[in-house]
Amino acid sequence: MSRLPLALTVRILGALFLIEFVVLGIAPVSRSAWVLENLIVVALAVVLALAWRNFRLSRVSYTLLFLFLCVHEVGAHYTYSQVPYDEAWQALTGSSLNASMGWERNHFDRFVHFLYGLLLAYPVREFYLRVVSVRGIWGFTMPLGFAMSTSMMYELLEWAAAEVFGGELAFDYVGAQGDVWDAQKDMAAASLGAVVAMAVTLATNVFLERDFAAEWAESLRVKDPEPLGEEALARMIEQSENDPESD
Repeated sequence: MSRLPLALTVRILGALFLIEFVVLGIAPVSRSAWVLENLIVVALAVVLALAWRNFRLSRVSYTLLFLFLCVHEVGAHYTYSQVPYDEAWQALTGSSLNASMGWERNHFDRFVHFLYGLLLAYPVREFYLRVVSVRGIWGFTMPLGFAMSTSMMYELLEWAAAEVFGGELAFDYVGAQGDVWDAQKDMAAASLGAVVAMAVTLATNVFLERDFAAEWAESLRVKDPEPLGEEALARMIEQSENDPESD
């Protein structure tokens, strides 16, 4: 099966994203909110560019990252609480999606939090497998933990930004829309997305990998029977005292 070279695939995805970035960067609803939303995007682009020489992801991972960033740019342009998805749905179908679902708020932000877990869990899994060398159960649970922990950190970042900037910018950036449980629901949405992604990945591995059960069992085997904590500290002190090179 013929495939585009990895470098060409990344250039195409990068060019398409750059076009969207420029177009949606023209006259956003809130320029300040747009800048805040894109700080992490720029940081991610820099990290991926710097890592290219020594660590390249798969086409699947780059495509998943591309899809997430494309959707994120829509939210950055309108501010998440004002994305006119319901108006677009009404133009296409003649009915209100919000009314059909019984929604009283704009749920685009919740959708993107779900996509965060769904689309980024696999690239994170690839990193853990290739760099950290995790195997078995940890290759599925650690990406989930990453999605959950970074979602929590993002909610804290939103809170900090709201405290620092205040006013309309804080309202646009946080986008809670009066929901006191907004942060918890956002984290739950991201976690659910990661669970779905890892469930699909798990099912694929179970179906295709012959030694999957053996790898899973090996990942749960105790590798070092010696306890850590104060026991490890005592061993380190004893080793240091008995080391002739330490004199």
